Amino acid sequence: MASLSKKSFVSLTGGFFLLIVLSVIHLTQGQAQYTSQELLEQVWVPGRVQDIVLSLRLPRLAIGIVAGGALAVSGAALQTLTRNPLASAGTLGINSGAFFFVVASMIFFPGVLGAYPFLTSLCGAVLAATLVVFLSGKQMNPVRVALTGMIVSLFFASLTGALQLLFENQTNGLFLWGAGTLVQMNWNGVLFSAPIIGAGFIGILLLSKPLNTFSLGEDIAASLGQRVLAVKLTTWGLAIVMAAATVSVVGPIGFVGLMAPHIVKMMGIKGHFQIFVHSFLWGATLLIGADVLGRMVQPAQEIPVGAMTALLGSPWLLYLAWKTAKALKQGDRQMGGTRAPMRMKVIIPILVASSAVVILIAYSYNALSGGFDWSGSAVWTFRAPRVMTAFLVGVMLAVAGVLFQGVLRNPLADASVIGVTSMGGAGAMLLLIMFPALPPKYLPIGAMIGAMTALAIILFTAWKNNFQPILVALIGIAISAFGSAVIQIFVVKANLSVASALVWLSGSTYGNGWGSVQMASLLLFILLVPALYLTRNLDGLLFGDDVAQGLGMNVRYVRLGALFTAVAVSTAAVSIVGTIGFIGLVAPHIARRLTGYKHFPLLLVSGLLGGLLLVVADFIGRVVIAPKDIPSGLVVALIGTPYLLYLLRKMK
Repeated sequence: MASLSKKSFVSLTGGFFLLIVLSVIHLTQGQAQYTSQELLEQVWVPGRVQDIVLSLRLPRLAIGIVAGGALAVSGAALQTLTRNPLASAGTLGINSGAFFFVVASMIFFPGVLGAYPFLTSLCGAVLAATLVVFLSGKQMNPVRVALTGMIVSLFFASLTGALQLLFENQTNGLFLWGAGTLVQMNWNGVLFSAPIIGAGFIGILLLSKPLNTFSLGEDIAASLGQRVLAVKLTTWGLAIVMAAATVSVVGPIGFVGLMAPHIVKMMGIKGHFQIFVHSFLWGATLLIGADVLGRMVQPAQEIPVGAMTALLGSPWLLYLAWKTAKALKQGDRQMGGTRAPMRMKVIIPILVASSAVVILIAYSYNALSGGFDWSGSAVWTFRAPRVMTAFLVGVMLAVAGVLFQGVLRNPLADASVIGVTSMGGAGAMLLLIMFPALPPKYLPIGAMIGAMTALAIILFTAWKNNFQPILVALIGIAISAFGSAVIQIFVVKANLSVASALVWLSGSTYGNGWGSVQMASLLLFILLVPALYLTRNLDGLLFGDDVAQGLGMNVRYVRLGALFTAVAVSTAAVSIVGTIGFIGLVAPHIARRLTGYKHFPLLLVSGLLGGLLLVVADFIGRVVIAPKDIPSGLVVALIGTPYLLYLLRKMK
């Protein structure tokens, strides 16, 4: 007991002292310059310093403390509820759902958002949390919960991106706020959110004792007379309320709710009451520290604090992923598929004919006139290469998805989930910022560097564990978050227009010419050969590492070769059209229902389906609001996610 009290004293004292130091630095940062000494001397008397502090900087500091504490306590509660060390409002999609509802309300119901901002974000947060819990199943497996939360987050992010592009004028000021920012023009945000968060914090503290019992196991808690369902629902409600109140004021900020509870637990703090109190303090410290660091990195510009917390939190998530994967048993999961696969000589001609018809329609249809145009120079110069590029890139993405899922023995794996897509995008953006005059044709070099960086991190962290599928999947989530944060910072740093940045980040075939077709054809031809060669070994991996090794297979090098090939295919696709996700998730799922689990036919059918899906998505994006374009990556997400969520629910 004495040892626990000492640890608690050290944690509270150290956290409070660090928060005070960071707060003083925080109050001196900004375009209006004054020193810490001037702050301490002049803040008490009317004048320039007092006006700046009271009207701008102190509200920003206060909302940072309140928001950081709320996110940390919410994360601690969610980790207990789901028995998942990776759980937080960010990883479970709660922040993304809340932000989507805020954006949608700003466009369609601005009066409702103005009057009820908290209720608006709360509805989105509840919907996202319900989806994750419903789709993850009763056992709440940590990997399944993490991947489900990421897919739900991607879904809501795609919806939000589509709305921001379609209604650019109405949402023009939301890009920075959507990445998470503590900027406050007055005390309204603090006065609005503090009472809600304070009430939620008190409610969670009152649940500390029941949660101590709940953490022993639901059966034990029920046998001790606890009303388990009531405790779970109340805790879920309070955690979501605190997260929603935060999003409604400062936007979606991730990783604070993940890091702070773990820091507290690593200090030896035990018991939920103590964990919640200490988490609030350290969550506030982390968020204020991230904001201070962001303004040090770019003093003249506003770096989103959400991007800074992601940069700081991604290495932490890497560590947690490694620790979680080591604690979990490796399952030899069957990838499934139909028990009555269609014959290849039937399904391939059907898909080829369907693709030809769709390509012909997409190539010839003129959205502006509402008719078909077969021979115009603009058709051959612009529309035809665009359609062909979409088909070839769709094939690449689907092939990469099959390889990733085969390597990881996880039907939820994909280039966007494993971090390759976001890091490829970050690499391309870095090249654009370093060499702004560089022609766009050189962007693939940056994308390749970024994707290979993602692969290098995976190799470094997973090599000794024989590329354990659970470990690689969780590491991929951390890499993806890091890449997305880097992209957000680069967009702000380069002063790119929001619309153009969103188009590229969402993935678009707009503007691709015959050079893109030639490049895509060459890369696909080169990379398809090793992919087809690997299919037999991937069949062996389906039955588990022990069986595969018994058949004489070197499991480590098979996974290494498949990962290299999948990353190369994904990088090729990203370099041509930007960051398009979901094709590599959806196409293999559909293909398995037609061909079964064997990888050779699965690869061929998935490739054709991927090409078909992306051409359809590109066609819809081109004609639905002509002459404007919706990026095909967003259309794919909007089409494919409902199907994917349905499959998630059916998976055991």
